[in-house]
Amino acid sequence: MSANLVLLVTIGVLTACGVYLLLERVVSKMLLGILLLSNAVNLLILTMGGPDGEPPILGSSDTSPDGMADPLAQAMVLTSIVITMGVAAFVLALAYRAYMLTTTEDVSKDPEDAQVAAGREREDPEL
Repeated sequence: MSANLVLLVTIGVLTACGVYLLLERVVSKMLLGILLLSNAVNLLILTMGGPDGEPPILGSSDTSPDGMADPLAQAMVLTSIVITMGVAAFVLALAYRAYMLTTTEDVSKDPEDAQVAAGREREDPEL
């Protein structure tokens, strides 16, 4: 089995762009990064599913599995698409709620996160 080089390069580019967008501090860019990563994973699953062009299920006359596509990969991609759309709707709801509360889409640094990163303890002993 030989993999399609164009698809592998496309998967690499989508993954790199998705990771870059996930590291941004704006929620809409994070959402686009999640969508790009999920599309890269879907392409990877389909690429690893086997050769294309033949139906996944053949009739009773031909039992040779050599040219068949793997139906499990197709089912996993369909499930992944549904899960990705659910995650996208959830992130959009979070972004809308954050925008309504703070009137900005930028995720600011939390002072407690900075203290944890610096290795200091909390200043409030009651928490």
